[in-house]
Parts: sequence; structure tokens; C-alpha cells
Amino acid sequence: MTGESCAGCAGTMRALRRQLQRAAEDRSMAGIGLSRTDGAWSADGSPEDCDELTDQVAFFEQQVAERERELGPEHPDTLGSRNNLGGAFQQAGLLDRAVALFERNLADTERVLGPDHPDTLAGHNNLAGAYEAAGDPARAIPIYIRALAGRERVLGPEDLRTLLCRDNLARAHELTGDPARTIPLHERTLTDRERALGPGHPDTLLSLSNLAYAHHLAQNRERSAELFAQALSAGERHLGPEHPATRHVRELLSHVRGG
Repeated sequence: MTGESCAGCAGTMRALRRQLQRAAEDRSMAGIGLSRTDGAWSADGSPEDCDELTDQVAFFEQQVAERERELGPEHPDTLGSRNNLGGAFQQAGLLDRAVALFERNLADTERVLGPDHPDTLAGHNNLAGAYEAAGDPARAIPIYIRALAGRERVLGPEDLRTLLCRDNLARAHELTGDPARTIPLHERTLTDRERALGPGHPDTLLSLSNLAYAHHLAQNRERSAELFAQALSAGERHLGPEHPATRHVRELLSHVRGG
């Protein structure tokens, strides 16, 4: 596969992840699966409308100011709003501001709520995501590892927030070119999501596609094509043949088979 084709494949994979995250958010609004509003910001998916992003930043800036004034700077609700502001900065591409705010908020949350509080563990995950979004996945990896260990201990190895964190860690290893660590993490997450959410949930389809892409990067093209074919079949069945995510999987399968 040419360098141009590989770049196109990476772009399609990013688009697929965004579409499946949106589909998962739609499910969570209907009460199915993990809500992305639990303090877990993704390094990979963001709104694309500039006005929406600007409004989001302004809203959370005002909310933080009000809560700091009314509740104090270390009240848990203030910390939660500051976390949301960091996520808004990140999604708006204001990565230096996102990193600085997540670093400050993690230190405050750990001091106020303790190292094993779910909000503290989310803070580790979010800071790692900000480092990753800023182009430093190697710096993100040890923080994801700490967040994952904490979530496995406190929430359990099959909690949906734990699975989300493991997925993030796998992606960071992928970005550093380490398929030997990426593939087992995706395999385990896929197994756990199939059991917890069912084969048709967007998060399960995301794990299946992530595993297929990891094998593609590891030059295991036959296995990659097999897994993308499974993802395409599942996408057509559960999302519909013309859903954007299904179309992206179809394109990725074509890339892999055409290599």
C-alpha cells in the first residue's frame, strides 16, 4: 500500500471512530451503554462546527466562574465544570489550555477527593487524552496505564469506563507504532464489549474495527481484511448499509484488500 493510501486509510479510520462515537452517544442518550458525559473526553472525536465549539467554550467558562464564586474553587461541582471546560478547550483545538487545565484539575481533584475516586481516575484519563491530542502519545501512555489500573481496581475490569480507558491506551500504543501492545488490548476490549454490550453496539463495532486496523498496521493484511469484513457485516445489519460508519468500514475493507 502506498504512503498516500496509508494516509487515506488513517483519515478514514479517524472518521470511522468519530461516527461510531456519535452513534454510541445516541445510544447512551436512549439509556443504552456508556454516556460520554461521565467525565471521559476522547482524544479522537470532536464537533466540527466552529460556532458550536466557541459556544461550548464560552458556556463552560461562564459555568466555572459561577461555581468558583458560589461554591468555591475546590467544590466537586466546580472541579467537574473545570473538567468540562478542559474538554471544550481540547475539542476546540486549544490544546495548551486544555493540558494546563487538566493538569491543575487533576491535582486538585486528587487532593480533594482522593486518588481512587472515579473523578480522579477520569482526570488521569482526560489528561492523557489531552497529551495524545497534542501529539505526544508517549507521554500519555503511562498516565493511561495508571488510569486503567485504578479503574480496574475501583470499578472492575469490565466496567464500561474501564473498557473505554483500555481502548484509549491501545490507541496511544498504536500511535507510537507498537502493535505488539496494541493488538492484545483491542482483543480483550472487543471480547468484553461483546459480552457487556452485545455485538451490534457501536462501541463493540468500534473495538472490532480498531482490532482490524491494528492488524493492518502490523502488516497482517489477511487478518485485517477478515475483521473489517466482520465489521462491515455487523455495521450493515445493526446501523444500516448507508450509515456513515458502515460506509467508512466498507472503504477501509477496500483499502486493505486492494493493498
